[in-house]
Amino acid sequence: MNRKQRRAEKLPGKPASQVPAIPGMFAAALQYHQAGRVTEAERLYRQCLTINPRHADSLHLLGLVAHAEGRHAQAVDLIGRAIAINGAAAPYHSNLGTALWKLGRMDAAIGSYRRALELQPDYAKAHFNLATVLWKQDRLTEADACYRTALSFKPDYAEAWDNLGTVLKAQAKHDEAIASYRRAIEVSPIYPDAHNNLGTALLEQGRSEEAIGCYRDALALKPDYPEAHFNLGTAIWELGQPNAAVACYQNAIALRPHDTDALLNLGTALKELGRLDEAAACYRKVLALEPQHPEAHSNLGIVLLAQGKLAEGWQEHEWRWQTPQLIKVRRNFDQPQWRGEAATGRTLLIHAEQGFGDTIQFCRYAKRAAARGLRVILEVQPPLVRLLKGLSGVAQVIARGDALPAFDVHCPMLSLPLAFGVTFATLRGPGPYLQADPAQAAAWRTRLAGMIGPGPRIGVVWAGNPRNHSRGLAAVDRRRSLEPSRLAPLFRMRGLRFVSLQKGGPLAPSEFPLTDVMDEMHDFADTAALIANLDLVISVDTAVAHLAAALGKPVWLLDRFDACWRWFTGRRDSPWYPSLRLYRQPQPGDWESVLEEATGDLGGFVSPGHCECSEAISSSVHPFGEIASLRSR
Repeated sequence: MNRKQRRAEKLPGKPASQVPAIPGMFAAALQYHQAGRVTEAERLYRQCLTINPRHADSLHLLGLVAHAEGRHAQAVDLIGRAIAINGAAAPYHSNLGTALWKLGRMDAAIGSYRRALELQPDYAKAHFNLATVLWKQDRLTEADACYRTALSFKPDYAEAWDNLGTVLKAQAKHDEAIASYRRAIEVSPIYPDAHNNLGTALLEQGRSEEAIGCYRDALALKPDYPEAHFNLGTAIWELGQPNAAVACYQNAIALRPHDTDALLNLGTALKELGRLDEAAACYRKVLALEPQHPEAHSNLGIVLLAQGKLAEGWQEHEWRWQTPQLIKVRRNFDQPQWRGEAATGRTLLIHAEQGFGDTIQFCRYAKRAAARGLRVILEVQPPLVRLLKGLSGVAQVIARGDALPAFDVHCPMLSLPLAFGVTFATLRGPGPYLQADPAQAAAWRTRLAGMIGPGPRIGVVWAGNPRNHSRGLAAVDRRRSLEPSRLAPLFRMRGLRFVSLQKGGPLAPSEFPLTDVMDEMHDFADTAALIANLDLVISVDTAVAHLAAALGKPVWLLDRFDACWRWFTGRRDSPWYPSLRLYRQPQPGDWESVLEEATGDLGGFVSPGHCECSEAISSSVHPFGEIASLRSR
C-alpha cells in the first residue's frame, strides 16, 4: 500500500494590515476587504490611487488582493511599488516575501522576511513566514529556531506550534513533535490541522488507535477535510479493518476526485478484500491521471498476476523498481539487463532482490537460462548460498555483499518470468528442483529416530518475519502469521510427531508435543536436511513453505484471505509447486475455518502402521488436480 500520511501546512498568510485610520474612501475599502467583499474593496483601492497614485497602503492592499487570487507576479509589482514609497513598513516586506515565495523565488522571499524583521524584530508573523520558507528548503535547524522565536513573541500562536511539530518530526524528535502538536491544540482546540498532524505523528509511532481518535477529532471540526479522511483510512487499515478503510478513502475521493494517493490506497484496501477488479480499476484511474505513477503500475501488476493475467502482469510488475520501496536498492550495473534475448556463451548474473521465499521460488529459472547457452552466476542472500550450490544449471553461487565476478548481462530474479515469457503452460516445473545434502539428511534421520521415534512427522511454522522496519510490511505479516496457541487442534491429533520449523517469532506453548531443534539451523541447507526427514509441512506463507515445496515435500499452506499474488485466485493447488495445497481464509482473519479444515484432513496421516518418512505416507496426501480456469473474486 501507498503508506503516505498527509499533514496540513500553514503557509505564510497576510498579517493584519497596519493601515492608518483615514476617512472616506480608503476606510470603506478596508471595511469591505475585512468583510470579504473583495471586489468592492479593490474598486475603492483603485479609486484611491486615481486620486493619489502614491497611496502606499492602497498599493499594498491591492497586492494582497492579487496574491489571494493567485496573481502573484502582479502582487510582487504592487507591493514593491508600495515599498518604494514607504520602505519602513514591515508588513509590506513580509507580504512581498510571501508573494515571492509563491513565484518560487525563495532566496528573495527570505531576504524580504529578514528585512521585515530588521524593521520590526518582534514581528511574530514574519518569523513564522521565514521559518516556513526555511522548512521548505529543508533547513530544519534554522526553521526550528525561527518558529521558536515567533513563539517567544506570541506564545499562543497555534500555527507556529503546529509547524514546529512537523519540523521536529522531520528531525526524528518524535516526542517533542507530539508535545508541540498537543500545545497547538491546547492553544486552539478547534484547530483541525493540529489534530490531523498529531494523529500522523502518533501513527508513525505505531499508536494507531490514538491516531484514529485524533483524525476523528479533526473531522468533527471539519467534516470536509480530505487529508483527515485519507489518514483515518490508513490508520484503520493498519488495524486490519479494510472495509472501514475503503469507506474513508471513498470519502476522501468524493471531496477530491483526482487524489491519486487516495485512489492508490483505495485500490490496496479493495485488493485486501479480494475485490480485484475494483482494485485494478482504481490503479488504472491513477494511471489515467499520472501515466508514469510507479506504485500504481506495480500494484496493478500484482493484481493482474493474482488474476492469472500473466503477460500484462509481468510487464507491469517491472515498475516495482521505480517505487519508493525499491528504487533505493535497485542495482545500477553498467552491464545491460538480460530480457530473454539470445546470448549464447555470455555470462548472466541472476541476483536475488527481495525475500528468502522469492529467491527459493524463482531460482528455478537458472536452469532454463543455462539451457539457452548462458553461463549462470547466482547472487543470493548468505543463508541460501550452501543450499543453492547444488541447483542445476548454476556455474557459481555467491553471497550478496561479496565481490562480483565478471559478467556480461544481469537479471533481477523476479524479472526472469518476463524474460522467459512465462505462461501457465510453461510455469510448472518437472518436479523438485532443490535437494538436501544427503549426509546431513542421513544424520538427521538417525537423530530423529532416537528423539521422537516412529510415526508420521509433521513440520510446523506459524509466523513469518515481523519486518518491523516497515509499517506496511509489518501489517502484512500480522495478517499472514498466527498465534501458536491457535494450533492446539493440530497437536491434539494422536499418533503424529510434530517438529518445529519456526525460526524466531512467538514461542509455542510448552505443553505442545513439539520437537524443536531450530537453534541448530544456521542456514537453509540445515533446514532442508531436517525437512528431508518429514512427511508433511504445515506452514503459514513463509520461506520455509517454499523450501519444503521446492524439495518436493507435501506442504499445506495456511493462507490469509488477501493471499500473495503468487498463489493466484480461486485455487487450492499451486502451479508453482505440485506438492503444495492451499488452505485459505474464507473471510479476513478467519483462522478457525482454516485450522478446522486442515485438522480434519490431517486425520489421513494417522494410521495403525507407523513408518519413518516413507513414500507410502507421502503419497497419502490428497492429489492436487489443477483447476482448469482461474477466476477472480
